[in-house]
Amino acid sequence: MPLSPDTLRPVAAAPSIFFLKPLLKDHPKASAGEYSYFHSFDDPEAFSDNIKYAFDFIADQLVIGKFCSIAQGASFVLNGGNHFADRLSTFPFPIFGAAFGAPDPGPWPNKGGITIGHDVWVGWDATILPGVTVGHGAIIAAKAVVASDVPPYAIVAGNPARIVKYRLREADIARMLDLAWWDWPVERIAAASDALMQQDVGVLEAMAP
Repeated sequence: MPLSPDTLRPVAAAPSIFFLKPLLKDHPKASAGEYSYFHSFDDPEAFSDNIKYAFDFIADQLVIGKFCSIAQGASFVLNGGNHFADRLSTFPFPIFGAAFGAPDPGPWPNKGGITIGHDVWVGWDATILPGVTVGHGAIIAAKAVVASDVPPYAIVAGNPARIVKYRLREADIARMLDLAWWDWPVERIAAASDALMQQDVGVLEAMAP
């Protein structure tokens, strides 16, 4: 029987791994697809603490796809941490209410939410900033600070993160995106797991539903 994506601790021998879908099911600002997991040496159930500046007064969300691997210390910064950069001062006078005359600067800066595609690996202590979309199959290196979109199957590293290389050849990336294996029935994914652990796209194509 396939492993249920609603299992909180999917690996009995590794209690530090949690599936994110059940962990975030009641979170007002974040959601995750099936089988995406978070690993923590401290407290995996505290993943919400890694979603920074998630305030109700700003319309933004963290959306994580399916089959993502998220390492210890990875954090996701939403727009509540933004300040006005186009005004004479960056100081957030409005949050102090009448103490500073209650100025009204208009809507709070909002670059949009964070979208993590399917089959993405977010490395240890990486930081993803507001408005970023990470493409399917990408890798975010340890301690990377991601301030701009990441193409599918790219590997990015550094601060600010830059593309180091692509995991696959351009033609194979197109084939993998067309296959979208993460949307297959879980039984078919299980049957294709060995092919997914190899390097021949053609073998996986032959197993497509």
